Amino acid sequence: MAVGIFACGCFWGTQHQFQKQQGVVGTLAGYTGGTEAFPSYADVRDHKTHHVEAVIVEFDPTVVSYESLCKLFFEIHDPAQTDGVGPDLGAQYRSCIFYRDETQRQTAERVMQLLRHKGYEVNTLLLPEEPFYIGEAYHQRYYEKTGGEPYCHVRTKKF
Repeated sequence: MAVGIFACGCFWGTQHQFQKQQGVVGTLAGYTGGTEAFPSYADVRDHKTHHVEAVIVEFDPTVVSYESLCKLFFEIHDPAQTDGVGPDLGAQYRSCIFYRDETQRQTAERVMQLLRHKGYEVNTLLLPEEPFYIGEAYHQRYYEKTGGEPYCHVRTKKF
């Protein structure tokens, strides 16, 4: 198994889209990118920490590649925004990929360059992996529990 960490707005919709991807065996919504240990949703929401809402994605690389997950990431949000995604505004919603190693960094950079070559603006931050804190239970698989659909993570083919 392998792991990728992606942040692109509200983690409910991000998790919903990734968990539908064939080859993804598990996802967890949570927080990363800040220096404070064990942040709460309320603290992240109220800008008391420097974390982003993110999703850690466990996947089988024999079924789905990290590159395919990066492409999915860019198809479920607008990477041109710099202070949030869609209607979710604020630093905790910014677009980020947290890479685990040099191969993931290079893959994400290559996908970002593909998008730019196609004319898309990409302001996604590409950052080394930082500690990931699992979000509260009520955030996990939110749309699966509520029966709803994401309001800001509609997939748009770009590749």
